[in-house]
Amino acid sequence: MSPALAASAQSFSISFPAARSSEPLDGRVLLCLSTDESDEPRNQINDTPKSQIVFGVTVDGLKPSQPVMIDDKAWGYPIRSLKDVPPGEYTVQAVLNKYETFHRSDGKVIKLHMDQGEGQHWNSSPGNLYSKAQKISMRPGGGVVSISLDQEIPPIQVPPDTKYIRHIKIQSTLLTKFWGRPMYLSAVVLVPEGFDDHLNARFPLIIFHDHFVDGFDDFRTEPPDPNLKPNYSDRFHLSGYNRIQQEEAYKEYQKWISPGFPRVLIIKIQHANPYYDDSYAVNSANVGPYGDAIETELIPAIEKQFRGIGQGWARFVYGGSTGGWESLAVQIFYPDHYNGSFAACPDPIDFHEYTNINLYDDKNAFFLEGAHKRVAQPAMRDYLGHTFITTEQINGYELALGDHGRSGEQFDIWQAVYGPVGEDGYPQPIFNKETGEIDHHVAEYWRDHYDLEAILERNWSTLGPKLAGKINIYVGSADTYFLNNAVYRMEDFLKTTTNPPYGGEVKYGDRAEHCWNGDPTLPNALSRLHYNTMYLPKILDRIQKTAPAGADLTSWRY
Repeated sequence: MSPALAASAQSFSISFPAARSSEPLDGRVLLCLSTDESDEPRNQINDTPKSQIVFGVTVDGLKPSQPVMIDDKAWGYPIRSLKDVPPGEYTVQAVLNKYETFHRSDGKVIKLHMDQGEGQHWNSSPGNLYSKAQKISMRPGGGVVSISLDQEIPPIQVPPDTKYIRHIKIQSTLLTKFWGRPMYLSAVVLVPEGFDDHLNARFPLIIFHDHFVDGFDDFRTEPPDPNLKPNYSDRFHLSGYNRIQQEEAYKEYQKWISPGFPRVLIIKIQHANPYYDDSYAVNSANVGPYGDAIETELIPAIEKQFRGIGQGWARFVYGGSTGGWESLAVQIFYPDHYNGSFAACPDPIDFHEYTNINLYDDKNAFFLEGAHKRVAQPAMRDYLGHTFITTEQINGYELALGDHGRSGEQFDIWQAVYGPVGEDGYPQPIFNKETGEIDHHVAEYWRDHYDLEAILERNWSTLGPKLAGKINIYVGSADTYFLNNAVYRMEDFLKTTTNPPYGGEVKYGDRAEHCWNGDPTLPNALSRLHYNTMYLPKILDRIQKTAPAGADLTSWRY
């Protein structure tokens, strides 16, 4: 790019060289503009007020050296159109998030980005093409800047097994059939102290539901690094939070190996898919039979390889946010497979409060509509009620990253998991992402299939006896994403249901933001680092009270 051309930009021509691919490519071309020189522009696009600027265009069959234009018609965030970008100096970078064609077993042929081991992140996915970051000047009447996608994100190295952290990967027959190509499920397994020495021991299994992870960040066998440069956590308003994380992870390791500590298996499932970094661990018309695949293929393989007890009384689930919803959902959908769930700050469990949207009665997801005015609805807040982004803005963010629900972000995965398949093969939208208008026919499908409170209310006579004592929910009263709203409704049902009583607990952290998990003695910044130890006393008590006669209560208590 010549300095003269770069000095006066108004639109962009983006292409990739034949050296990167001799074949046409499908995907989403993303142009990133940044005024922050601390990092590459592709790493500065997010849903916070600090986000830099992105524009997106979908390409089908883009040939080598064939240009695609990013101009005023491209969908942008947080600035809607390129013509509205203020004049000034910017760093520019482009990325091609590649799509693969899937021939699904339901007859639909669709194009999506397949996770490459990174957890469905367009800016770091191996094989995606990108350009080097470079300086430009945006000015009205400027010319067309040409950008070459001549770089490629390299493969990710699989972490090796260690004494305590092991890995397992299987090809899923169910998912392979659904997606029409080989599909895999993986898990990271935290094994107990003495696992390799006590070969006759069989262990309870605990699933820590989370987003895509490649290990246990909250488990560290080495003392904290004394030379670690402290960082600042915007989320928790703490200096040196990285040091705190290392200190707490090392304390967890010390507790894990201590005499008398219960010896259990803890696993984190890796189920990133073409829509998101996580499948939500249930069967879905759009995402596929992940629930059955996890329950009937992955978990039996884990229990066989790592000597799990392999019975429902000895399995438990916990997690926060997405993992909180999953923990409650799998306990409800597979009530005999687990003996207790601990759901922290769960994603919406009652769609009367889909964050702060009533999908059944509201007409619009973006605005509270009155007689003569419309009030923009917030999507994120702090504990004082300050709004970080509106629901309209966060969906505009997703539209910039991908059309047809292909952003890889939160509202799009909810739509993919919970919704029916549209005529075009992509998820049927729950609301129009440009106007916010809610489709109440789709909302009824959501109610029938994935509204957890509605499912319990309809089926308590049969589910209640299987779930008594197994449902535990924790959330902050000032949850960042308004997730406490749905918990209030779930609590109202559970506490008034007496045949049988639900027998669990629902607790709230006063003024606590996302993702409070039930410890009233510690701030959220610390309690979120204690998942693998904080629920164990409750789990052990549950095992003692409910294990069947003759159950193995001793081999794993060495």
